[in-house]
Amino acid sequence: MKETFETKKYKVGFTAGVFDMFHIGHLNVLKKAKEQCDFLIVGVSTDEVVLENKHKRPIIPFDERMKIIESIKYVDKVIPQESYDIEGKIKIAIENNIDVMFVGSDWKGTDKWNKLESILKEKNIDVIYLPHTDGISSSILREKIKK
Repeated sequence: MKETFETKKYKVGFTAGVFDMFHIGHLNVLKKAKEQCDFLIVGVSTDEVVLENKHKRPIIPFDERMKIIESIKYVDKVIPQESYDIEGKIKIAIENNIDVMFVGSDWKGTDKWNKLESILKEKNIDVIYLPHTDGISSSILREKIKK
C-alpha cells in the first residue's frame, strides 16, 4: 500500500498561550494550527509574564505547563514565551524562521494584532486567526472551581 503525504501550506507555524488548566479549547487550537503547517512551535507563557500581564498567577506552574504541551502530538517544539509585546513576537518569528503565526479569533481587529499583522506581512509571515471554542476557558474553569 502506497502512503500519500498531504502537502501543508506552511512549513513552520507558531502559536502561544498560557495553557493553564489545559482544556479542549487549547487542544482545538493546537490541532487546527498543526493541520496547516509541517512543524508547529508553541510558546508557553512564563509565570512572570502571566502575573505581569494578567495580574494573576497560573494554577499550574510553568514547568508543568511546558511538560503538558510537550506531550501533545500536534506540537513539535515548545519554547518559553517571555513577553506579550509585539517585539517579543517578532523576535520569536525571526529566530525560528516561522512563516505563519496562529492566534485566537478573539484577537482579530485589535490594535496590537493589526499592527503585528502589518509588520509580519512585510516579513512574508502570515497571521491566521483560529476560531475560539465557545463555553470554555481557563478563566471559566477558575470560576467554577471557586464555586
